[in-house]
Amino acid sequence: MSVGTAAVRIDPNGLVDEALTEQIIGAAIEVHRHIGRGLLESAYEECLCHELQLRGLAFRRQVSLPVVYKSVALDCGYKMDLVVQDRVVVELKCVESILGVHHAQLLTYLKLSGKRVGLLLNFHVSVMTRGIVRRVL
Repeated sequence: MSVGTAAVRIDPNGLVDEALTEQIIGAAIEVHRHIGRGLLESAYEECLCHELQLRGLAFRRQVSLPVVYKSVALDCGYKMDLVVQDRVVVELKCVESILGVHHAQLLTYLKLSGKRVGLLLNFHVSVMTRGIVRRVL
């Protein structure tokens, strides 16, 4: 069972939702440019949501993600930080470096939600472009 899937958009270059992920990344870079690193994840989430809103992008915050076990959806406490335009899962971090567990978390969220595209955004970097990971299932 998946939580719901919107139509996947493939651009002329064959990349899934590239234009949308570029908009989200641009919003994250703007947030990072204005407030830098060193804040809590919740502050970046709040600022990024404001920036997405300014750009006219629809999103949901702290989206519950059930685990389906033997055909039963169980609430195990998983929450995706953001889902943008009902197509892209965005996981926010403020860590020294992205670890394998962070990649695994994003991939798991994609699988459980039925979404194809995810962004892992680490705001604890000197230059935001070094803190961006894009994954496609």
